[in-house]
Amino acid sequence: MNVALAHEFLVTWGGSDLVAREFCKTFPGAPLHTALYNAAVMDRHFQGVDIRTSALQRWPMALKKHRLYMPFFPLAFEQFDFTGYDLVLSSHHYAAKGVVTGADTCHICFVHTPMRYAWDYYHEYMAGFGRMARPALRWLFHWLRVWDAASANRVDYFIANAHNVARRIWKHYRRPSTVIHSPIEADRFRIGNTIGDYYLVVSRLVPYKRVDLAVQAFSALGEKLVVAGDGPELKRLKAMAGPNVEFTGFVDGKQLENLYSGCRAFLFPGFEDFGLTPLEAQASGRPVIAYGAGGALETVIEGQTGTFFREQTADSLAEAVRRFDWQSTDPAAVRAHAQQFDTAVFRKKIADFARDRFEEWKASSPAL
Repeated sequence: MNVALAHEFLVTWGGSDLVAREFCKTFPGAPLHTALYNAAVMDRHFQGVDIRTSALQRWPMALKKHRLYMPFFPLAFEQFDFTGYDLVLSSHHYAAKGVVTGADTCHICFVHTPMRYAWDYYHEYMAGFGRMARPALRWLFHWLRVWDAASANRVDYFIANAHNVARRIWKHYRRPSTVIHSPIEADRFRIGNTIGDYYLVVSRLVPYKRVDLAVQAFSALGEKLVVAGDGPELKRLKAMAGPNVEFTGFVDGKQLENLYSGCRAFLFPGFEDFGLTPLEAQASGRPVIAYGAGGALETVIEGQTGTFFREQTADSLAEAVRRFDWQSTDPAAVRAHAQQFDTAVFRKKIADFARDRFEEWKASSPAL
């Protein structure tokens, strides 16, 4: 089976990029088509992979200001030529599913989320722009919705990274999907020898992550909170934080692993399509206190690997912290749960799905 891969962009490392890397490991030798590739950051993750970029790679400041060029991503993906491939596997959250394939090529799309800007968060994004920009942006988002819905017809089979994403695929595309959860590198994390005196948040500091809820709750509780991450919200969060809240900035590698394994519990106050950081904390044997919505409901087990707060408020989070006995959880059992989401498990599921669906597609196609 001759396979090609497609992924939105490879600029900064994140959860969707881990999926793309695991695709490359599942199908070694398959070329990976992407709108943009930042070799300085990504080469260590994609060594030996045949990376094929779009024309956007040559545009001014494309790697530093890639979001400015996102209206051109649909056109960029339509220009890739997949002639001669039996199977295309795309990793999609914006435009990658829009690749054009012929009648003799099967297209499987792994969806991290339907296009957020155009659908579920449309009004929130519009509210962030000034009155002068909104009329033009309404037309842009209208065009993106039309293109996004139409390009869904180019996909033969959908995979959703979570059940709540599967519901949105049905809502926006009216297409069924199979859930295969996004992976984590479980073996990277470990159960620590000692537990510290702090609770932990690991996140990009942007508004929708709702790190402000954790800062407000812990400033009132007086318990120690460590916030690991960077972003435009940093200054505002520091201004509202009490002396018991520590900001580390961006951390990675061993420092991040030690923070996970040493925390009393990990906090996840935002609404996410899936969310990898709660699983990374659980792979370290640590329980999670999460907002009870979205992907967290699929990765945290109430009373066994953590607990939920039901209202997205600082008071509800603080009440959950007071109520939850982090010492009652079994670190080994918490880690065992997270290992079900390991990359090796993910690769097998993807390989089995691709093989079975490709055979099904061949058998059902009147042209073959």
